[in-house]
Amino acid sequence: MGDRFSPRPAQEAILAYRGGTMGVSAVPGSGKTWTLSRLAADLIRNGCLEDDQEVLVVTLVNSAVQNFSLRISQFLESFGLVPSLGYRVRTLHGLAHDIVKERPELAGIDNGFQIIDEREATRIREDAVLSWLNKTPNILDGYLISDLPEYRLSALRQKQIPDLLNQIALQFIRTAKNIRLSPSEIENRIPQSTSSYPLVRFGLAVYQEYQRNLAYRGAVDFDDLIIKAYQILTLDQTLLRRLQHHWPYILEDESQDSSLLQQEILSLLAD
Repeated sequence: MGDRFSPRPAQEAILAYRGGTMGVSAVPGSGKTWTLSRLAADLIRNGCLEDDQEVLVVTLVNSAVQNFSLRISQFLESFGLVPSLGYRVRTLHGLAHDIVKERPELAGIDNGFQIIDEREATRIREDAVLSWLNKTPNILDGYLISDLPEYRLSALRQKQIPDLLNQIALQFIRTAKNIRLSPSEIENRIPQSTSSYPLVRFGLAVYQEYQRNLAYRGAVDFDDLIIKAYQILTLDQTLLRRLQHHWPYILEDESQDSSLLQQEILSLLAD
């Protein structure tokens, strides 16, 4: 399978990669998955790895993990090599999970920590938003047209405003975690006047309730995994050096969609 495809000149340049930092700009359908899979297989075939090393391929979603794993194994098999050795394909969150499992105590969590999925995270967050709305139903009134008819205001409060607040809460929590700000750190940074920054105070209240619910469950969400993996890598230099040696080549798929903190983790591993 691997040798029937003739790579284009741009793909040949990528396949010649043997070290350093390289960025590849590719449009959908340009053969990016084929090229990265072939590069991983070539690095394994050409003796670029020691016995205790792997090529690490990092992508966004589980379906891509399966696709890359299949393609790399097919290339290796066509080269007469063991199709399951010499590489690891993980999502960014899967990679973070692997790192956290190495030293969970450094991240302040128990060995038996649980990971909540997006569906459960959404339910917890929406419950917190609903609780806040029940206490403060007029939170967005100051942002609305002053002479809005009552029937229109009622309709907004029933559907559009809850939906909007759920989106605000999602982005607030995700952004806060991406820049590693805890609820207490945010609270210390905003003025104490109750009338100041109502949306920030809303986001903070939901964030606090969301984290309390996670703590009650002994759980973390996907964004927490990224934070805790970063913490562990910065605190345990022995582990970091071991992983750097173990993964001398890191190939990242869809890097434009990863967060700043996710990029910092990969940069640490690739240093």
